[in-house]
Amino acid sequence: MMVLYSYWRSTTSYRVRIALNLKGLAYETRSVDLVAGAQHAPEFAALNPSQGVPALALEDGSVLTQSMAILDYLDALAPEPALLPADPLMRARVLAAAHVIALDIHPVNNLKIVGRLKGEHGASDEDGVAWMQHWMCEGFRAYTRLLPYEAHRFSFGDTPLLCDLCLVAQLYNAHRWGVDMSEFSRLLEIEAEAMKLDAFQRAKPEAQPDASS
Repeated sequence: MMVLYSYWRSTTSYRVRIALNLKGLAYETRSVDLVAGAQHAPEFAALNPSQGVPALALEDGSVLTQSMAILDYLDALAPEPALLPADPLMRARVLAAAHVIALDIHPVNNLKIVGRLKGEHGASDEDGVAWMQHWMCEGFRAYTRLLPYEAHRFSFGDTPLLCDLCLVAQLYNAHRWGVDMSEFSRLLEIEAEAMKLDAFQRAKPEAQPDASS
């Protein structure tokens, strides 16, 4: 069985949990407590040199890191349901939307970035929250503009794709950090549709075995 090294509040781990659930792949979760610094322990750093989550250990002992690479692997391993359209143009559009979340929002809001802003540059806790809110709003505006004019259940159709996995996970952080979502009603509609699906429900942070009480 595959082993997912995860942290309940990690949005990148959240993406991978959704994909594993959608594709019906069996996996075991092992918690890496990011707040306690468990990602820096030598035994975990040996698994993932980036010292972050997720990491996915395969049955043959191989270890995959970086959520987008793991998602690509899972889509190749279990092609149905597909996370990316077959049409090259639509594939590029879905990837662009996914990358707005994965490459524009997430890296600058990562725990280690916000921690350095506070520890090395004098940012207060309030400054850290304002920083995260700003970049989430910037990214959500860009994501919304990339969506097709006609509304679907999800971002680009009536089934969830790679970008929807990234979006739903990022919306968890938006709610957590008090982002004003009044201008992002379309994104909230997509989130509501996603939460009707068992694969998303079981992947929620609060549903994880290491979720804080």
